[in-house]
Amino acid sequence: MGTVAAGTGEDRSGAEPSVLDVLALEELDRDLYRSTLLFTDPFPLYGGQVAAQALLAAGRTVAADRLPHSLHGYFLRSGDAARPTIFRVDRDRDGGSFSARRVVAIQGGEVIFSMSSSFAVPGPGPDQQVQETPTVEVPGTLPSFDLPRLFSMAARRPAQPFPSAHLPTRFWARATVALPDDPLVHACVLAYLSDIGTGLSALPEDEAAPGPSLDHAVWFHRHARLDDWVLMDMVPRTVSGGRGWYTGSITTPGGVLAASFTQETLFRPGRNPFRPGR
Repeated sequence: MGTVAAGTGEDRSGAEPSVLDVLALEELDRDLYRSTLLFTDPFPLYGGQVAAQALLAAGRTVAADRLPHSLHGYFLRSGDAARPTIFRVDRDRDGGSFSARRVVAIQGGEVIFSMSSSFAVPGPGPDQQVQETPTVEVPGTLPSFDLPRLFSMAARRPAQPFPSAHLPTRFWARATVALPDDPLVHACVLAYLSDIGTGLSALPEDEAAPGPSLDHAVWFHRHARLDDWVLMDMVPRTVSGGRGWYTGSITTPGGVLAASFTQETLFRPGRNPFRPGR
């Protein structure tokens, strides 16, 4: 897809951006940032992009030793990838170990996404995983497949827990560009990845189907490099009232649980997961 250099209108068709371009934010003023990557897209702005950028904006306002441990976001309006997004950060609290931030993402004077996030200084204590991670084929033995809408992300598809699903609910993924040794950047790339696909694709679509995301939450348990393989695993949980809800996990090849996430989407008659209206 063609891209445009922000603020110049210069056509850069053929120059493929990377996830680092997604995370290139311009600081306009204290606690005020603007996205710089613009491109044409027939679908509304990808939610994982705006969530990753919002988390980065929030992270730039906290001390370097405080890393994100959770985010909770609401998708309020459709965004446009060809327009810059403004991110305004509110510093709710800076305590002894935790910092809380709220971010709104704005296009055309309207809020398209709002997010609460929390950052913490890593503390002492036990490190224990209760649930075993899925046993799957290692990525090096698997064929590649395309992850739609994501820049510089590779994917491998193992055997599926829901073979009839129209989209994979379990896959390996990694960034194809080298990422800096900055845990905040890796957390933002994880957030970027966490919104792709849907665990609800495993459900029958005879009467209704998953639609646009309503809200999304991520808990960051342990650091993982996103320029190495991670396994994304999504599980459908329930559908009611025109909404569907699923949970997911992101683990390393060594079985370390890096993050957990959950999402609620519309689940109504008519199948078009990227339709702009709700």
